[in-house]
Amino acid sequence: MADQLATEIIEKIKEHAESGDDEITVNTELTALGIHSLELTEIIFDLEEKYGIEIEMNTVEAWSNLKNVGDMVAAVRALIDKKA
Repeated sequence: MADQLATEIIEKIKEHAESGDDEITVNTELTALGIHSLELTEIIFDLEEKYGIEIEMNTVEAWSNLKNVGDMVAAVRALIDKKA
């Protein structure tokens, strides 16, 4: 079961994902959602703004580090915890 942060991130990803009826979970691969570099950049920017964090990674690093939704949730959670 996703926690509040994971749920919020999944909702943000849904805004950018190709439409589909499949449920997005923390195990969902980003590429399976049709999220490409531009969408990933927009999602990262939105998350930075929402949580007051800075995700320091270019698109190449983002794709190599963020394979699924859970990876993105973990990265954001670590930055929020570091900021606190």
